[in-house]
Amino acid sequence: MLSTGALRAHLLAAGLAGPVATSREDSLRSYRLFAARDPRVMLGLDPEGAWGERDVLGLMADRCGVSRDPGRVTGTDAIDPELTLCALDAFAGRLRAAVECGAPVLLGTGHPGRLLGFYAALADALSAAGCLVLTPAQGRCIDITTRFGVRTYRLDYVRGVALVRKAGVRSGGRETGAHTHSPLPVRVALDGLARSGGPPPGLVVGDHGWACGAGQLGIEAIGPADTDDPALFVGEAEGRVSVAVPLWGGARSPYYLPLTRYVLNRACLSQ
Repeated sequence: MLSTGALRAHLLAAGLAGPVATSREDSLRSYRLFAARDPRVMLGLDPEGAWGERDVLGLMADRCGVSRDPGRVTGTDAIDPELTLCALDAFAGRLRAAVECGAPVLLGTGHPGRLLGFYAALADALSAAGCLVLTPAQGRCIDITTRFGVRTYRLDYVRGVALVRKAGVRSGGRETGAHTHSPLPVRVALDGLARSGGPPPGLVVGDHGWACGAGQLGIEAIGPADTDDPALFVGEAEGRVSVAVPLWGGARSPYYLPLTRYVLNRACLSQ
């Protein structure tokens, strides 16, 4: 069993919390864009409140631990590891609740190069505990707007975790999937379930548009978010995202494995 103290030490040593590699400039830029309702940072969320730039900064200080000083505009940002640990406990609680009520679960990531192993281990544990891990609309094409224009991607699943690949890229290759913030993949997956008559998810586990896109549609969603991803934390504040875990998402995949062990143990899902 990984203790809370050991995980705290790991979070700091791996740069997953504490001072993180996300620049203060990037974080503040995201807060400005969110206040302007720029779709690039909304992740599918349509906030009810009037979230100005100062409001977003204050929320991120409360939920992540970034500096609330608007005059601090350079350097790196920081995540309070205590907030991460508290959120991971809540995250584990939602997983346990899904198992106890036998809820179907949909898992998806816009960070497949970093977080696929984290989600895949959760999918394995949830399936072993009796939850139906959903894999709808596999192979469906999705046109997503990127900084290079509209590009076509294909919805795919790896070990029960949804991701998108560039159209024409074969499954099973070295390419793990594309990085995306778009909510379109979760919308396509949910549409596939509706068309097939399959059960809707009782819980969506994911990041970026997977969490916010599901939460906006009224489906319970949980997932990690960086200091420059305010949408998940606004969604949590407004009750559309159940748990947003402050966590740097740019580390090497193995650094997230201790988090997996901690969460599964807290959720009583360790095998």
